[in-house]
Amino acid sequence: MLFKYKNDYEKIAMGFLSFIPDLKEVSHVQSELAFYNQDDQHVLYLWQNDEGDFAGVVGVEIGTDFILVRHMSLSPAERTDTNLFRILNELAALYPDNRVMGSLDTAPLIAKWEQQQTKEMD
Repeated sequence: MLFKYKNDYEKIAMGFLSFIPDLKEVSHVQSELAFYNQDDQHVLYLWQNDEGDFAGVVGVEIGTDFILVRHMSLSPAERTDTNLFRILNELAALYPDNRVMGSLDTAPLIAKWEQQQTKEMD
């Protein structure tokens, strides 16, 4: 389940964001969190697994007809296509009128998810 980021979750979110190669330094992670806090068009969600534990984050940019997945990071134990696809399915359900798209880093995952969606419809 996706939960919108709140400052109460800062350390949890920082931990998940630090798994992203470009965000290894604490100052980069802090500026990324500040970026999500300052702009309504950019939203950070924490993802909770079936056991009720926070297990990852997804950062999105909301456009008029699209959702751009900028960051997606799960704890190592939760990094499966099944979980990544669950998160993307939840995003698509939250924004049913918007197309889910990927950044340069997340585009391959989005393409894989779209292929899986097409297979399920056939």
